[in-house]
Amino acid sequence: MRTTISLIASGITLSLASPVVAKDSLGVFGQWGAFRDSQVPRCYAIATAEASRNRRDFEPYASVGTWPRRNIRAQVHFRLSRELSDSPRIRLAIGGQRFDLTGGGSDAWAANAQDDAAILAAMRAGSRLYISATDNRGNRFTDRYSLQGAATALDAAQVGCAQLR
Repeated sequence: MRTTISLIASGITLSLASPVVAKDSLGVFGQWGAFRDSQVPRCYAIATAEASRNRRDFEPYASVGTWPRRNIRAQVHFRLSRELSDSPRIRLAIGGQRFDLTGGGSDAWAANAQDDAAILAAMRAGSRLYISATDNRGNRFTDRYSLQGAATALDAAQVGCAQLR
């Protein structure tokens, strides 16, 4: 089952699996939205990838989540546009910085909390984000994101979970 969240005011449409559906909107900032789900509890900033003419198996998105009860803060996650190969070599590029990601299926994330922090710092300073990987057919592909509004959405998600425990 898929649920669509439409953020009409900014023209953003997020098509996400049901468990990612937001309870409370914390705002839309450029290409990014921030949400809080008090029942879990969790907060996250999220954006969909830019449109592409290339084949997509999934609707890609980038998210940064916080789960206060699990003591997890600002963890990056990417739903990729294609199913990954068994050895995908996933690379994230923001400005002149490059990061190796880990992942499987159609998901990618940082290997540890230190990489999460470095990626977030780069996201705050950058204007564009690119993720390249090898799909299950052996082809390289790239998902592209604007970082317009990302820093404000990240801040809104952090503040939104400050009182949740």
